[in-house]
Amino acid sequence: MKPNEELGEQLNADKSKRPPLGEVLEFMRLLWAVDHGLQSTSKRMESTLGLTGPQRLVLRLVGRFPGITAGKLAQIMHVHPSTLTGVLKRMEKRGLLERKSDPLDGRKALFSLTEAGRGMDVPTTGTVEAAVERAITRLPRARLQAAQEVLTALAEELGAGEPSADNPNGTAPHKEDEQVPVTEGEEADSRKSASR
Repeated sequence: MKPNEELGEQLNADKSKRPPLGEVLEFMRLLWAVDHGLQSTSKRMESTLGLTGPQRLVLRLVGRFPGITAGKLAQIMHVHPSTLTGVLKRMEKRGLLERKSDPLDGRKALFSLTEAGRGMDVPTTGTVEAAVERAITRLPRARLQAAQEVLTALAEELGAGEPSADNPNGTAPHKEDEQVPVTEGEEADSRKSASR
């Protein structure tokens, strides 16, 4: 039995034994379970694939958007650009990403996958995205959309009052800093990130 299946069975078994928590605490408990699962899977990915969950997400996103800037990548991932600095440097050092100067603005770097990076930019078992895919394919479309709405509202609420990742000073973004358009499926994928 897989660890995530064991966790699900344990949560269901424990449900009957514990006092009712109410909607807010129950939802928070599930969020922590998801966070723990993301962290555990990320560690396993690092030992088996050589990439953490966030590094794998960066690899997949750069594969979808060759020549992307760090700022736009951070925007898609809902993190501050400084959060990605170490990730991008480590992946560059490993030969998975290449950095080129933006010909229109030399202060910006454009990231693309190297040949080695492209070789890893394929669906792979044992990854966060594989687990997400298995989970969402079991849900009817209407339930998936409802879950996405709840997660979007929660992400917005948790980020309320904070400057956006691409706009730390809270000023209006420049035209060239606008968000990269993503499709519905990519939008769901882009919301998945861990803290490392």
